[in-house]
Amino acid sequence: MVRMLRPFTRAVTYTRWLHLLVAIVWSSLWLFIQEALWTQITAAVLLGLAGLVPVTRVVEGFQARLLLTGHRQDGGDSGEIVTTPSVTWADRGRTVVWLEARLVFGWVVAHLSVQLPLLAIDLATTAFGTEPAADGFVPVKGPHWWHALLAPLPLLLLAVVVVGAGRLITALAVRLLGPSPAERMEALEVRTEQLLERTRIARELHDSIGHALTVAVVQAGAARAAGDAEFTDRALGAIEETGRAALEDLERVLGILRESEKPVSSRPTLVDADRLLESARASGAKVDAEVTGPVDTVPGPVSREGYRILQEALTNVLRHAGAVPVEVRVRAGDDTLVLAIRNPLPEPIPGPGRGSGLRGIRERAALLGGRARTGPDEGDWQVHVELPLS
Repeated sequence: MVRMLRPFTRAVTYTRWLHLLVAIVWSSLWLFIQEALWTQITAAVLLGLAGLVPVTRVVEGFQARLLLTGHRQDGGDSGEIVTTPSVTWADRGRTVVWLEARLVFGWVVAHLSVQLPLLAIDLATTAFGTEPAADGFVPVKGPHWWHALLAPLPLLLLAVVVVGAGRLITALAVRLLGPSPAERMEALEVRTEQLLERTRIARELHDSIGHALTVAVVQAGAARAAGDAEFTDRALGAIEETGRAALEDLERVLGILRESEKPVSSRPTLVDADRLLESARASGAKVDAEVTGPVDTVPGPVSREGYRILQEALTNVLRHAGAVPVEVRVRAGDDTLVLAIRNPLPEPIPGPGRGSGLRGIRERAALLGGRARTGPDEGDWQVHVELPLS
């Protein structure tokens, strides 16, 4: 019983009823002025012409969202009803069908909303010996006392009509005013771009903040072990510089997340690789770096991802191997950018593909159509990445 009465406790049930009644207001006034069948035919034709106007879908969409879904109650999802102008003729056609269907449904529900209560009144009055109205919805002949038992049935039927018609018109709105296949594909592409952007931002934070924390931990530990004031000053300077760079990256990423109108600093590229190399050297690693080719002419996306790959590779060296000799080779050719980082194997030896950092290196390379190899090689640990420049 509670489940049956639940729809009548929700405002959306009555706003759907109102939505159906509003559909026939203007045609009802016209019928009141000129009572003829051709007036209804004219109303249907005018509605069909109105549905061909692109902005009509905007008006109907907003109205359907407001009255049919009402704060997503009763399973309604206002996101399934669009509020954008019709673009294709298929969209216009669905809008025309919606307007005509809404008019028909409106007339049926309005007629029953008036006639069913009148039928209940006729049944009640004839039960007490009073003559019913002559133009009733269903002829009631009386008097019969048992009409009193039938009097509630029209009202129950009206309740079923209101709830059922409301749900049916809502389902019809989702079907006819919902996004077309092209619009769904466009929304899916936007959602995919958003997810890719979130993944990229997460990777950026992992690389930047992870590198800064690794350098800070290594430098702090080395300064404590050395017990040398001069070394401690250099370590603090390296921690300060790395932390400042990480804060800049964090501010840039947060600016993207906030969708701020303020410009955010650009992402670092391989031109800024000296900063990474000096940070690794300040942490105790003996970095032997060689850069060949015009690195400054490498395309922006490749150069930015190359910087992050080099940053993650150096971070892994400091995190897993510590202050060891590191060989860094960056070669910018005509068609390919090659990054090669080698260092002595740490103990224990990391397994192939272990850790999110190495996975991030491979993902960055794959997104650019390149390839990455990570793992032991002739007694060293290597990160070898090739990225196409075309």
